[in-house]
Amino acid sequence: MPLLEIKNIETFYRLIYALKGVSLALDEGTNTTILGNNGAGKSTILKTVMGLIDDQPDKGTIEFMGKRIDRKDPEDIVRLGISYVPEGREVFEELTTRENLLMGAYRRRDRAGIREDFRRIYDYFSVLEEREDQLAGTLSGGEQQMLAIGRALMNKPRLLFLDEPSLGLSPLMVKEIFDIIKMINSEGITILLVEQNARMALKIAHFGLILENGRFVMKGRAEELLEDEDVKEFYLGIKQTESAKGYQRWKRKKRWR
Repeated sequence: MPLLEIKNIETFYRLIYALKGVSLALDEGTNTTILGNNGAGKSTILKTVMGLIDDQPDKGTIEFMGKRIDRKDPEDIVRLGISYVPEGREVFEELTTRENLLMGAYRRRDRAGIREDFRRIYDYFSVLEEREDQLAGTLSGGEQQMLAIGRALMNKPRLLFLDEPSLGLSPLMVKEIFDIIKMINSEGITILLVEQNARMALKIAHFGLILENGRFVMKGRAEELLEDEDVKEFYLGIKQTESAKGYQRWKRKKRWR
């Protein structure tokens, strides 16, 4: 049984028909990335699962650990074991680094476990321990991204949603963040990653899906997508010959019939 299963969901977002029959299944322990251009609907998938879009999905079902969660309140979904790091990080700027992390553990009562998770997060992100008493709003963009991920981990999730974690970061910081995401996944947390940096995302993922105009148009193992000529041209920026383009267009149509 998949940890998360989305079946034929349709979502309207700000009067836009954003998701058009989207389905996906995540097995426990996997790292899956959703790729696509701006406006394709990537973030809408995460927000729909998290119950952040009122009265959505309009159609379809969402199951977590075999139980329906579509249309549940976001707080209830978080309590079930799904954490969400939104695009733009959204830390509590007037709280310290430590206070932000504690906000991630608001539903927990196991003090010993919370202390243990503080230690684990400081092992991942040593700079957060150095900035423990610093206001989150004064941290750099990369440090705020680390804090947002750490705060999500304090919920002790089984499933972690990450929305554009590389956005606005330097190449060196992007590499560090992705190395840590891979480490988190290797320790058993299932990850669904929405990302525009296709190359970095596919290098750490097990599976990839490509979304265009609210529909999945391609899916497969990450290493296979990295070698696909269409993916190379349209998402990795690698040019190909006209004959290769024609062949790949034919192959792509055949794949999705």
